[in-house]
Amino acid sequence: MSSLNLDDFTDLIERPDGGVRRDAEARRERQIVPPGALGRLDDLGEWLAAAQAAVPVRPIEQPRVVLFAGDHGIAELGVSARPAGTAAELVREVLEGGRPVSVLARRLGVPVRVIDMALDCAPEALPGEVTRHRVRRGSGRIDIEDALTLEEAEAAFRAGVAVADEEADSGTDLVVLGDVSVGGTTAAGVLIAALCGTDASVVTGRGGQAIDDLAWMRKCAAIRDALRRARPVLGEQLQLLATVGGADLAAITGFLLQSAVRKLPVILDGVVVAACALVGQRIAFRAPDWWLAGQNSGEPGQAKALDRMALEPLLDHGVTVGEGAGALLALPLVQAAAALAAELPEKPEAPEKPEESGALEDSGVLGDSGAPEEDGAMEKDGVQEKDGAQEKDVPPEKEA
Repeated sequence: MSSLNLDDFTDLIERPDGGVRRDAEARRERQIVPPGALGRLDDLGEWLAAAQAAVPVRPIEQPRVVLFAGDHGIAELGVSARPAGTAAELVREVLEGGRPVSVLARRLGVPVRVIDMALDCAPEALPGEVTRHRVRRGSGRIDIEDALTLEEAEAAFRAGVAVADEEADSGTDLVVLGDVSVGGTTAAGVLIAALCGTDASVVTGRGGQAIDDLAWMRKCAAIRDALRRARPVLGEQLQLLATVGGADLAAITGFLLQSAVRKLPVILDGVVVAACALVGQRIAFRAPDWWLAGQNSGEPGQAKALDRMALEPLLDHGVTVGEGAGALLALPLVQAAAALAAELPEKPEAPEKPEESGALEDSGVLGDSGAPEEDGAMEKDGVQEKDGAQEKDVPPEKEA
């Protein structure tokens, strides 16, 4: 029996500040560019302001890429284009700077952090800061056995919570979240199919390195078999992660929920992170308000999960490589939205128009009666009035 009470997250997670968002909307209406002219950048800027509880919004200055890594036993069935148990090779390439996420992060000046949760390699094969949260070596084959014990699932979940706290405490102001795994998209497909109540074929994609039709059929069958094992534990989210998830997926779920508790915005990458976000939504329904969908990878399971959470991807480039690369491409867009919201000048206020009658009185044009006066005399229809008598204007030559 787990000692972790997931219901606590429902009470701990608040929505981004609605009052601040309204203030941000009002400020946007006063800026020189008309509201709506910047498209979705307007929404992003207002969302960031609410997440930061600050108007104007603060710039994103300390983003970080966080990747959770693990091997999945289901890969033994040939459901992935990569051999089973080789996720450690991908991690080494990320650390050495040779993967797409490494290149993009270097270009954008964003640090990358990798956390080993269940890689199928000796711990000493990787740096200590990578392996210190490891729960086990590889996850179980979910079509016939549990991925983890309940105790391991709790340990992995708590590790994700701890990493979120470390990031928030270190000053990270936005996280790009991804995974490095072999077989992870199969486990993700099971979670999404179970939580959305759909069939295996609806959520089965081709993976980060596209598989052929035969491998796709094996993957679909693996998801179908694992789905039978998932349905009886749908009501217990931690048990669901232990049964058909994996240590990396449990850690990502814990990270997402604790990030929402700490009011730390997160950009989601591909189908694995989307599956964990869907589990997180089941635990705490307000949590998705703190997340952005970075990109549409083209994986059918990801589209299903994002639709269920009402999250619209920022980009649609079909980046399936995983490891946070697609979501990292969306980071400059979010930073641009923050800069525009904070730095666009406001329209100058129109000068107040003076009241016309008051201005005329002050200038002495109008007398007490409001009619024009000249030397105490009034001219009316060519007749001058003086001392009560009326005199007609007579031309000078006729007066004599």
